[in-house]
Amino acid sequence: EKRARGEPMAEAKPAPTPAPKPEPVPEPEPEPVAVDPSKEKADALKAEGNAHYKKKEFEAALAKYAAAYEAFDEDITYLNNTAAVYFEMGDFSKCRETCDKAVERGRELRADYKLVAKALTRKGTSFKAENKLEEALECYHKALTEHRSADTLKKFNETEKAIKKRDEEAYLDDDKAEEARQAGNDAFKRQDYPEAVKFYSDSLKRNPNDHRVYSNRAASYTKLTAFNEALKDAEKCIELAPEFSKGYTRKATVQFFMKQYDKAMETYQALLSKEPENAEAQDGVRRCVDAINRGNRGEMTEEEMKERQAKAMAEPEIQGILTDPVMRQVLQDFQDNPKAAAEHQRNPGVMAKIQKLVAAGVVQMR
Repeated sequence: EKRARGEPMAEAKPAPTPAPKPEPVPEPEPEPVAVDPSKEKADALKAEGNAHYKKKEFEAALAKYAAAYEAFDEDITYLNNTAAVYFEMGDFSKCRETCDKAVERGRELRADYKLVAKALTRKGTSFKAENKLEEALECYHKALTEHRSADTLKKFNETEKAIKKRDEEAYLDDDKAEEARQAGNDAFKRQDYPEAVKFYSDSLKRNPNDHRVYSNRAASYTKLTAFNEALKDAEKCIELAPEFSKGYTRKATVQFFMKQYDKAMETYQALLSKEPENAEAQDGVRRCVDAINRGNRGEMTEEEMKERQAKAMAEPEIQGILTDPVMRQVLQDFQDNPKAAAEHQRNPGVMAKIQKLVAAGVVQMR
């Protein structure tokens, strides 16, 4: 409302005075930490010992660390350092004895797990230095239960591998490998394929470089329809003996059974490039071409076509072609745009990819 003329204005009230801020409460001064003079003395002796250790003055270092532990026996660091000196001196027995003492005393004191783990790790390393691998592995395992450090875990894994390698090398024996191979051949002739695989596997443990055994085991796996294992063995056979024709025919046979007709044909052709007159490879190519053509003519059952296409679609190369935006447009043009399709047919790179899809059974050209 408008104020009436002549009416006096209300006086403005003054703003309230803010309450005074409370005075800050002073922080209490920290209590001075009492330093144990025995610990100070021990640490000073340890520092002297470290200096001797770096100069490889091991006897002097041992004396300083011993004096440090005598001055203050509630820190097992001095014992761990003593063990390190014995290790460098090659006195592994004394090293382990000191590590055991550190672990025992550490547990009495409820010391930091890292210090106890360090003693156990060093004990393990002393065993490893003497090639006592099982004992070393046990110590590393105990150390990891105390404190899981990357360094100890690495030592544990390396020791496990060393044990495995040692045992494998101890098992090597060419004569026994040959006996196992012959036993595998006999089992194969009896059509006892699981037994054949068993003997061939034992033969390879005794001689892992015999390409013939990989070839024979691939044949056994094929009979058992364990195609993935058979394929790996055939490929290993080729790797070991690139001129051995059986490796290629084993591989191609597996690929054919897996309905990878395009890949089987490539494998047969790789063999024919080495042995143009190889009758098995020539026949294999004909069978692959016939299988591919049957698919393109629609002579396969729907189930066969689906299985073949599913296997092809799992191949990274086929996936790469089908997810390429350019190739997707090309495939669309072959369906809807005859003029563009004619242009694509004059492009060797495009047609090579189309043929790859046709051979794999993913697309049909009629």
